[in-house]
Amino acid sequence: MTPSSADALESTVSLVSVLKHEVLDANGNVIGRLEDAITRIRDDHYPLLTGLVVGVGASSVFVPVGDIVSMDPDTIRLKAVALSKRAFERRDGEVLLKQDILGHRLVDVARGALVKAYDIRLAAVAEGWVVSGFDVHRHSWFHFGPHETHPARDWHEFLPLIDSQRSPKGRAVSSRIRLLKPAQIADIIEGASAQEQDLLLAQVHADPQLEANVFEELDDDRQAQLLNTRSDQDIADVLTRMRADDAADAVMELPQDRRRRVLELLPQPQNTKVMTLLGYHHATAGGLMGTDYLALSEDCSIADALEKLRGAVTQQPEALTTIHSLREDGALAGTLSLVRALQLDPATLLREAADPQSVVAAPEDDIIAVTTRMADFNLLSLPVLDPSGRILGIVTVDDALEAAIPREWTRREAGQPTPRTRPLEPPELKPDPAALASNR
Repeated sequence: MTPSSADALESTVSLVSVLKHEVLDANGNVIGRLEDAITRIRDDHYPLLTGLVVGVGASSVFVPVGDIVSMDPDTIRLKAVALSKRAFERRDGEVLLKQDILGHRLVDVARGALVKAYDIRLAAVAEGWVVSGFDVHRHSWFHFGPHETHPARDWHEFLPLIDSQRSPKGRAVSSRIRLLKPAQIADIIEGASAQEQDLLLAQVHADPQLEANVFEELDDDRQAQLLNTRSDQDIADVLTRMRADDAADAVMELPQDRRRRVLELLPQPQNTKVMTLLGYHHATAGGLMGTDYLALSEDCSIADALEKLRGAVTQQPEALTTIHSLREDGALAGTLSLVRALQLDPATLLREAADPQSVVAAPEDDIIAVTTRMADFNLLSLPVLDPSGRILGIVTVDDALEAAIPREWTRREAGQPTPRTRPLEPPELKPDPAALASNR
């Protein structure tokens, strides 16, 4: 059963409607009531029902799915005349639909939000019974009555938040979480309960780069809260894959006694970048800049620049919208937008194509100066130069906006997760570039 076969699932049964209903034996006698349904999550398939948990007196017993003759809103009929007296015990990998999913929240992948599973639909197919979908609609003026009468949506549109030991080790879980952008996952985590956060983080932990991207998007407080629950090595592993500017921000949110330990665990290239950025006040161009950028000698051609761009797969895409040409001494000679570069002959040298009148910033420039300059000149990125004219890093438009937009402006709807921002504030103190992270 694959997602493409959803059209075959026209006849479904509501789990809510059959729970606590009578279970009949082969002679039509009542032998118990349904307490739960057991399934296993499968890669790219609808979960297959493996059995039922039936309450018989004070006991709960297991009924294999092969013993089910029929299941409808009124009754469940079995082949057997008598049930096993052995008490039900859950096995690894088994998911109980009522206990684990019904009434719990799921990730609505299409909408990037947490929703509640008010009902679960079961469908009879050639191989048995499968979980086909969910009712996530609240009661409304046009949907009165029991949830079993509401329309349901396909199982594959959701990501159930299930403990990792209940989930498959295959690609279905990871592929579904990858349908969400890191910022969406971060927003969902910020609006989740502590238990839901743990389950979501367990999902993204299987993909280290996705995990790092999600942590980049979390607001400072939530990021610090979640990182502080991890070991120094685990924190370093996440920070290693983060952009250097975001990693530096994350380090500063750690308790002071942990900063140096975590920094020492970073690989040397990342450690150098982060330590450099830690020397600047967060509300300056130096504190905002990232260390990813595209720069070549002015004697290189546009074709050379585009070839280097193709290989920059690990760098932040927003930082690659401008080509920087460098003089022989390494100082900035000019800038060229990627769009303009694509419009010119690839053989054109950067010294001929780049604009020598580059708009730049000094590392001590404050947020207001940076954002005003970028707005005035319609810049997607702004190079930050040292006194000799060499590039220290660049401020991208997304980082400038994040720094400039007041936090309360993003919270238009109460209770809704929002993008992370920093308050608009100029620096109160000129930073000491030689300051150690532990003393800042």
